[in-house]
Amino acid sequence: MLRFALVATVAMASAMGSAEAVVRLADRRPAALRATTADAAPAAPAAAGAGAVPKASDGHYWADGEVDGAPVRFLVDTGATAVALTPKDAQRLGIDLSRLRYGSSVVTAGGRTRAAPVKLASVTVAGAKLRDVDALVIENGLDASLLGMSYLGRLSSFQATRQALFLHP
Repeated sequence: MLRFALVATVAMASAMGSAEAVVRLADRRPAALRATTADAAPAAPAAAGAGAVPKASDGHYWADGEVDGAPVRFLVDTGATAVALTPKDAQRLGIDLSRLRYGSSVVTAGGRTRAAPVKLASVTVAGAKLRDVDALVIENGLDASLLGMSYLGRLSSFQATRQALFLHP
């Protein structure tokens, strides 16, 4: 029993020391990352500024972008390997769905489905424009087009805060 009390005391002291170190490190974070709970409310789009995608009230980052000059609303998804277009968005962009080859199998939130690779001449979000972006047209099961890593991974950096996602070309 004495051994258990000694181990518990050492563990508690170690945990307290670790917590104190984390608090000290947190104080050295940039001001944008030290937001208080009161600051956690999503910023309005106008307050987010250029190069930023404001966080929506649902907790997601919804980006109004342009693909080959046409507007597309994206759900930003760092877990998506590629930009993924709904058939409706793809068709609106002038992609002929009947000519696509759905040779890839992908897993979406809706389950397993097929996808066809496409190359987008340009994708612009929050002023960050990239050319020749690999994308997939998802056959079914996708409610919104996704801004995935085939775009995000080509940026010099991106940073998510409680208020907005900042894109750096």
